[in-house]
Amino acid sequence: MGRNQLKFREDGKFTIIQITDLHINGVYPKKDIQSLTLIEQILADQQPDLIVFTGDIISSMDVEDQEGTFRRAIDGAVQSGIPFAVIYGNHDSEKGITREQLNHILTEFDNSLSENGPEDIHGIGNYVLTVAGSASEADAAVLYFLDSGNCAPESIGGYEWIHPDQVQWYRQESTKLIEKNGGPLPALAFFHIPIPEYDQVWLQGRVEGIKGEEVCCPKLNSGLFTAMLEMGDVMGTFAGHDHDNDYVGELHGIQLCYGRVTGHSTYGELVRGVRVITLLEGKRKFDTWLELDQRSNK
Repeated sequence: MGRNQLKFREDGKFTIIQITDLHINGVYPKKDIQSLTLIEQILADQQPDLIVFTGDIISSMDVEDQEGTFRRAIDGAVQSGIPFAVIYGNHDSEKGITREQLNHILTEFDNSLSENGPEDIHGIGNYVLTVAGSASEADAAVLYFLDSGNCAPESIGGYEWIHPDQVQWYRQESTKLIEKNGGPLPALAFFHIPIPEYDQVWLQGRVEGIKGEEVCCPKLNSGLFTAMLEMGDVMGTFAGHDHDNDYVGELHGIQLCYGRVTGHSTYGELVRGVRVITLLEGKRKFDTWLELDQRSNK
């Protein structure tokens, strides 16, 4: 697989499009077409430097041909030639296909940057990408990707959590980068299922955006947020999963952000769209906003 080096542009910006909860399934073909057309239009308009799919790309339970459906779902990103990264949600490998098989499909495309990640920790798709400076090959920003899992064991209920071995892996990767670069670089983290602090930040009232449903986070807190706070690199996290939430809140200096549900073939009252994220070279800040599909609210 070819590797596209991620790099800030000459104007000092690096733009990411977050696509989340597409739920391509073939059950509602017209709605699937709406979703895929929306992606093509936004990619053409925004011309981002990176596309990130934050899970539930397909509804594997609803289709017989999971591989073909997945290929169709990512085709807009593949054809754009723009580098893209994938993490999975609880519906992607629910039936008929595994995360490993989905990631194997991605190895066919030169602009896919996804990785399986370490074999000795939970999950498929724990990996790190760095963004080089505009005028140098040196690291200027960091992007962490974590597999937030599926459903929790029946005895606990709800959704899986990012496990302690994944948190330790994050600490190790962060430490390596801090030592290499003489201090923490500006970083973002992406996962599908929101961590419990997404509920906490809403309750504290320091948020902007919409909360149209309960935060469907794990019932157990494995300490990822505390680890990020202690390492001092992550400025913001980006999740999906809850289709009627799109808010951004700040907690102890870290911004906790929802994407905007992109797929028309799934539940939710919000107008479909994507989240745009722009990193600013040399600064510990980022800008983010929503780009919406104005044609339909379903």
